Amino acid sequence: MRKLLNEELPRLSKEEFKEEQKFPLVIVLDNVRSHLNVGSVFRTSDAFLIEAVYLCGITGTPPHRDIHKTALGSTETVSWKHFPSTMEAVKDLKKEGYRIVSVEQAENAVMLNDFVPATGEKYAVVFGNEVEGVEQEVVSASDMVLEIPQYGMKHSLNISVSVGVVVWDIVSKLRK
Repeated sequence: MRKLLNEELPRLSKEEFKEEQKFPLVIVLDNVRSHLNVGSVFRTSDAFLIEAVYLCGITGTPPHRDIHKTALGSTETVSWKHFPSTMEAVKDLKKEGYRIVSVEQAENAVMLNDFVPATGEKYAVVFGNEVEGVEQEVVSASDMVLEIPQYGMKHSLNISVSVGVVVWDIVSKLRK
């Protein structure tokens, strides 16, 4: 086996990316403190053709050097909006017909491996603050809660890892 060179990878131009059909998925960041995590979310969103990233509350916004450090240019391809609060984003998304899905450990949560996205539905997936998780008010306003099954001693993942796991899973299921 031989590693492929960057020139051999099928990459879209910025213009092609903007025109490409996106998955009906918005990532919502609820008061995420780390700019590096925000940049990683942009990069994951670009990789999986996600519709948009909504940055809420204290979540940092581009341009910021730490966001750019991990985003590697994806802040220029992925659409994003900032909202003063996550609830404002949730209300806006509900008006636009999105199902609100919080990623959290909560009563009646659906395990990610059991989740089957409905064809034709639009989803807004909320990821919480690195310490506090998703605000309870947002969890209460959600249409459902997804939980990432974890089997070790720790019961949390870094937010950028959580976004990668959840987005990969949902996009894989939507592509079938």
